Amino acid sequence: MLNAIAGGGTLVTFPSLVWAGHPPLIANATNAFALTPGSISGAYGYRREMLEAPRRFLYLLIPSVAGSLVGAVLLKWTPPAVFAALVPFLILFATILFMIQEPVQRRLKTSDVSHHPATMAWIIGASFCQFLVAIYGGYFGAGMGILMLAVLGAMGLSDIHQMNGLKSIYGSMINGIAAVYFVFAELIDWPAAAVMAAGSIIGGYGAAGIARRIGRKAVRRIVIVIGFAMTISLLIRQK
Repeated sequence: MLNAIAGGGTLVTFPSLVWAGHPPLIANATNAFALTPGSISGAYGYRREMLEAPRRFLYLLIPSVAGSLVGAVLLKWTPPAVFAALVPFLILFATILFMIQEPVQRRLKTSDVSHHPATMAWIIGASFCQFLVAIYGGYFGAGMGILMLAVLGAMGLSDIHQMNGLKSIYGSMINGIAAVYFVFAELIDWPAAAVMAAGSIIGGYGAAGIARRIGRKAVRRIVIVIGFAMTISLLIRQK
């Protein structure tokens, strides 16, 4: 539900897996696998807004796939101890991104792209930005949706429900490609993934309707508090 309404759901699910005793590397891979169905159901929940989205944004599915695979391979190559040490700082980074999302979008927002044709420069620039976001998403999912919303805002989109729908499509692609790699790399904890996947499907679809009726400020504040709390708790746990 958090991912569909405001993003930042991984700031809750990933640390929860770590606190439940899963090694950070396994927790990250399991989290990516389990949240993929939720992204798909979230995109379906925003299908009405998606029908009005400019077709050019379909180009970004290609760098989403490529970047996700690069990030997943990088994660597999990262020594578990190194990744465990990085985790609190990755969560802190994602939380700060979440805090500054709206000011960044306001500052970077360009003119509405809905009625302007795609140019080669736009396609190249947008694809490069999405490729970088997908690498980060394939490596560590927390904050990926926040980055994508900022990028979509910089590209000229202003309808938050439309942006959330596109974010869900790209997120499902990025998590899905990474998850396939993680399955073959034997990094998934299947019982945890099954429970989380069921919850993500229900939450992803149900939250789309809720997001149209409630404000996002309260949700954003809760996610920020959780992000900082998880950062501090994981830093303490490492000592």
